[in-house]
Amino acid sequence: MSLIVQKYGGTSVGSIERIQAVAAKVKASRDAGHQVVVVVSAMSGETDRLLGLAHGLQAQPSPRELDVLLSTGEQVTIALLAMALEAQGCPARSYTGAQVQVRTDSAHNKARITDIDGARVRADLDMGRVVVVAGFQGIDEQGNITTLGRGGSDTSAVAMAAALNADECQIYTDVDGVYTTDPRIEPRARRLPRITFEEMLEMASLGSKVLQIRAVEFAGKYQVPLRVLSSFEPGEGTLITFEENDVEEAKIAGIAFAKDEAKLTILGVPDQPGVAHKILGPISAANIEVDMIIQNIAADAQTTDFTFTVHRNDYAKALAILEDTAKALSAREVHGDEHIVKVSLVGVGMRSHAGIASRMFEALAREGINIRMISTSEIKISVVIDEKYLELGVRALHDAFELDQSV
Repeated sequence: MSLIVQKYGGTSVGSIERIQAVAAKVKASRDAGHQVVVVVSAMSGETDRLLGLAHGLQAQPSPRELDVLLSTGEQVTIALLAMALEAQGCPARSYTGAQVQVRTDSAHNKARITDIDGARVRADLDMGRVVVVAGFQGIDEQGNITTLGRGGSDTSAVAMAAALNADECQIYTDVDGVYTTDPRIEPRARRLPRITFEEMLEMASLGSKVLQIRAVEFAGKYQVPLRVLSSFEPGEGTLITFEENDVEEAKIAGIAFAKDEAKLTILGVPDQPGVAHKILGPISAANIEVDMIIQNIAADAQTTDFTFTVHRNDYAKALAILEDTAKALSAREVHGDEHIVKVSLVGVGMRSHAGIASRMFEALAREGINIRMISTSEIKISVVIDEKYLELGVRALHDAFELDQSV
C-alpha cells in the first residue's frame, strides 16, 4: 500500500460538479489500494472575491485579519469535498491547516511552513479514511491563522507529503504536465514525461507558472517525488525527479520566459570600488529585487555603465531611486525600459555540451532579434530581448533545438 498526497487547485474544484469529479478521482485512488491525503485550494475566484470584500472596507487591511478572512476559502472546499466523498461511499475527514498543526512563522500573507504534525492525519489514514486538508494556510506559535501567499497550496501539499513520507505528491492542475514551453506561445510544445528538480526549479524561477517555486524547493529539499497531472484529462503527466537519465541526449528541457521585466541603466558612473553597492544598496533597501546585472567600463576607462533588471511592478519606484543615486554619484544620465522580456533555455545537458549559447544566439540573430542582456548558469542561459519579439523568439528557439521531437 502506497501513500499518495494529491493537490487540486481552484479550477479543479470550481463548481459542485467539479468537486464531485475530484471525489471520484480520489475514490478511484483509494479503491486501487492507496492511502490518500488530499490538499485543496479555494474554489476558483473565491480568494479574489474575499480580497474584494476586504478592500471594500479598508485600503490596507490588517495582514492578520486578511489571513483570517482568506483562509475561509479553503475551509469551504475541504468540507464540500469531504461531503462529496462520503456521498460516493468513501469515508473522509476534513481538516483546516490549524487542526493538523501546519506550523508556520508569523509572516502574515506570506508565511513559511516550519513543521507539520502528521499524527492526526496518520490516525485517520489507518482507519481507512481519506484525509482532506486545507492548503495555503497554517498557524503560528501564537495560534494566529497564517496564509502562505498565492500558490501556497502547492507548498502545503509538498510539505504534507514530506511530513508523511509519502510515496508521491501529485499536483493536479488545468494542464496535463510540464511542457517544453507555453503551448499558447508555441503550439508545437511537447509535454515532458519527466524533468529533474534542478530543471524544474530553474523553469519555475524563470517564469514557468506550472508550479510555485517554493513548492519545488521544498520537494527538492525533502526529496519528495512530484508529478504534475491534469484534473480533466487522463494521462501520466510529468514526473519531477532527481534522476538525470539520458542527459547526454536531452540537452535542453525547455524554454521559460518572463513578461514582467524592466531594465534600468545608469551611465557614466565613476569606476571605483564600492560603486555597485552605492547603486544597488538603495534599491535593496527599498525591498526591490534585482535580477540580471551587467557592468561595462566606458572607453575613457574612468567611468562605467551599470544595467540591471527588476520586476515591472517595481520599475517606477526603482527609477526614482536610481535618479537620486545618479545625482549623488554625478553620473551622466539614467535610462529605463519597461518593454523587455526575459527568455531562458534550461537543461541539465548543458553541463556536457558546448555550443548551446552560440546556437541560441544564432537562432535569434536569424530572426533579427537583438539581445540586450545575457545571463548564464550551469544549466540555463537567459537573454533579455524587446517585448515585441517574445513569441517569435520562443518559437525560433523551440525550432532550433528541435524541442517538438521526442528524445
